[in-house]
Amino acid sequence: MNTDYRKPLPGTDLDYFDTRAAVDAIQSGAYDKLPYTSRILAEQLVRRCEPESLTDSLKQLIERQRTLDFPWYPARVVCHDILGQTALVDLAGLRDAIAEKGGDPSKVNPVVPTQLIVDHSLAVEHPGFEKDAFQKNRDVEERRNADRFHFINWTKTAFDNVDVIPPGNGIMHQINLEKMSPVVQVRSDGSGRSVAYPDTCVGTDSHTPMVDALGVISVGVGGLEAENVMLGNPSMMRLPDIVGVELTGKLKPGITGTDLVLALTEFLRRERVVGAYLEFYGEGADSLSVGDRATIANMTPEYGATAGMFFIDDQTIEYLKLTGREDDQVALVETFAKVTGLWADSLKTAEYERVLKFDLSGVERNLAGPSNPHALLPVSQLHDRGIAKEWEEEEGLMPDGAVIIAAITSCTNTSNPRNIIGAGLLARNANKLGLVRKPWVKSSLAPGSKTVKMYLEESGLLPELQNLGFDVVAFACTTCNGMSGALDPEIQKEVIERDLYATAVLSGNRNFDGRIHPYAKQAFLASPPLVVAYAIAGTIRFDIEKDALGKDQDGNPIYLKDIWPSDEEIDAIVKSAVKPEQFRKTYIPMFEKKGDGARAASPLYDWRPQSTYIRRPPYWEGNMAGQRQMKGMRPLAILPDNITTDHLSPSNAILLDSAAGAYLHKMGLPEEDFNSYATHRGDHLTAQRATLANPKLFNEMCRDDNGDVIQGSLARVEPEGQQMRMWEAIETYMERKQPLIIVAGADYGQGSSRDWAAKGVALAGVEVIAAEGFERIHRTNLIGMGVMPLQFEEGTTRNTLKLDGTEIYDVEGELAPRATLTLVITRKNGDVDRVPMICRLDTAEEVSVYANGGILQKFAKEFMAEAG
Repeated sequence: MNTDYRKPLPGTDLDYFDTRAAVDAIQSGAYDKLPYTSRILAEQLVRRCEPESLTDSLKQLIERQRTLDFPWYPARVVCHDILGQTALVDLAGLRDAIAEKGGDPSKVNPVVPTQLIVDHSLAVEHPGFEKDAFQKNRDVEERRNADRFHFINWTKTAFDNVDVIPPGNGIMHQINLEKMSPVVQVRSDGSGRSVAYPDTCVGTDSHTPMVDALGVISVGVGGLEAENVMLGNPSMMRLPDIVGVELTGKLKPGITGTDLVLALTEFLRRERVVGAYLEFYGEGADSLSVGDRATIANMTPEYGATAGMFFIDDQTIEYLKLTGREDDQVALVETFAKVTGLWADSLKTAEYERVLKFDLSGVERNLAGPSNPHALLPVSQLHDRGIAKEWEEEEGLMPDGAVIIAAITSCTNTSNPRNIIGAGLLARNANKLGLVRKPWVKSSLAPGSKTVKMYLEESGLLPELQNLGFDVVAFACTTCNGMSGALDPEIQKEVIERDLYATAVLSGNRNFDGRIHPYAKQAFLASPPLVVAYAIAGTIRFDIEKDALGKDQDGNPIYLKDIWPSDEEIDAIVKSAVKPEQFRKTYIPMFEKKGDGARAASPLYDWRPQSTYIRRPPYWEGNMAGQRQMKGMRPLAILPDNITTDHLSPSNAILLDSAAGAYLHKMGLPEEDFNSYATHRGDHLTAQRATLANPKLFNEMCRDDNGDVIQGSLARVEPEGQQMRMWEAIETYMERKQPLIIVAGADYGQGSSRDWAAKGVALAGVEVIAAEGFERIHRTNLIGMGVMPLQFEEGTTRNTLKLDGTEIYDVEGELAPRATLTLVITRKNGDVDRVPMICRLDTAEEVSVYANGGILQKFAKEFMAEAG
């Protein structure tokens, strides 16, 4: 630790590191010009760097250099149970591998505090209009996930530095926002005085940036990168692009934070902020509640950025008080921010290389969709866009565009009391006028925190939502994560037999094809009040602003405007019904230390051979343990633009006719307990059968007799040219020990930060992904699994090269950060093309990880070298 700039923090008995003095010592007045992000990154350099390297590291921030790596040490790691469990399965497997080499497995532990929240396991099998739905869903969750929960409970006593929040308590991001982040950390360093410093974290979910709303640098990473940080290694980074986003104006009456973020997402995607750290400021940002800020920060991955920062200000302090933080901690946050230049007023002199402006007053009532969260759909344009259109109502039959799922779900919106209270008031107004939910709509309310239910009860609005079928079904992710649960058999039968265009409307952040439910052909994102309105309308073909939702007792038509609550009423109820004691009642018991408890009998996990949830991973065996040769590769798939991690490794329900379903049936699981792809990711034998298993996939190698690409989880095995199911093709190639390549278009790997999108292809034998561009998290996951990401140079694509999948591919060249390598393409007729490619190992650390075969292999080698 560098002590040169350590000073007492005024008004406290703590120390801090005077980053301003360190920066200004290099260049006078430079600190005032630094953006918020740079100030926090500079603080950790001053606190962590050795004196001899500090000057060079700080110069990178001052001069905006992006050519050298510097270490970032996040204060903590947060995980949801899917990727968190998978990461801990990997660490348990790593313990086995080290024990077999003669090492001490008990020494493999997270070094950085790691918080795991079980929130991705529950499916809405019992909807919000069914009695005791919450308890019934929890009972199903416990039964289905017994193996997983057994392992997770073992980790609490087997690993140091792991805290587990059990199921039924809420969503990782909302708990992080409402409780886990202190905004300013305090740690003892053994000197007798504790040190205050900014809270920072990485999380195994792309929506981890939600807590950026509190001024906390918090980014989503893949499970593999999180494992690296857990084990005490820095996250090596270069200064990111830091973009200022000036928010001007004020939202119009009746416009929600959801409407704002959907418009902002489309705007920022268009402005190409992929990978950037955004800093929101201006009069518009000042006027937004922390709930609205959190809605914006939550959807950072949807607009492609890495972080969506807001500054610490009076709104932050009021929110910390509202959510029941201790008075001393709230005072510390204010003091620390003002002393260190992290208070909003101190950022007025910050300079940005790029500034975007967005006017809040231009935001309309919006949906997003279909299929993409950045596909903005103003409700005023439903008719013009062909969404709302005339349809013939047939008695006893569901309509075209039937909304089969209407879900108030996801931390994006349930963390924002204005959105939830707005939905409750709309429900109250609808009930007064006799409006009802259509019988084919599976409705649900799944808040991210127990506090939501408390303030809905306090305000008297929970019964209003219950009356329309929106009772609380869970405190978990549910529908947004593809865990919508089964449909009523009669409804499912009608959807299939009539090939009905069925849809979902949810207050989530993701609506990719096939994600929400296998029988919902498309999905639309909406604010919680609009979700309730669509449950009443019953079809997406409805012009929600103009068409009548029903008639009152006098036969007069009822429109959306007749039941939409006023901002004044929403704000009044938020002020009277949302209270600090609700948050204290929720979180004090949840985070109470129950004593050390007994340690696990063994540092090694007793793997259950028949489990389809938890299995010892194979990453230290055979070809997985070393660098790939990248010779003689055949293409597994040639894919279009915008391939998401849902395409690469879907998370939704497993159907019997899928490869994973056939395997689970063979293993003796009843179909009703197949659960989701996501929950089986601790067992590679189940999870790898999900590789490219999305039925909405378009593999351009698979075409019909007319030459049109066929939709489905399909592949064509070469050299035979035989088309078959993707998993059968993978098995065929695995038996042949055939190395593979995937060729793709732009924005490859966007979406959720799931490491299995990389693990699946790696286990299939894919050694290279050649694409026009990569989403940040997925690229690092590929490297973490020893898969080479290669990027086409501008102007070169799979189409310009006229690739058809009959080719054989080699890679030539010396590995170095962003080196130019050569993709050698040998065509069926013997012609050879030599295509220059950008090696997307962007840093020296990434080259080292790749050269060792991946993160886990690298750690095992280093651990044994140190032990020896």
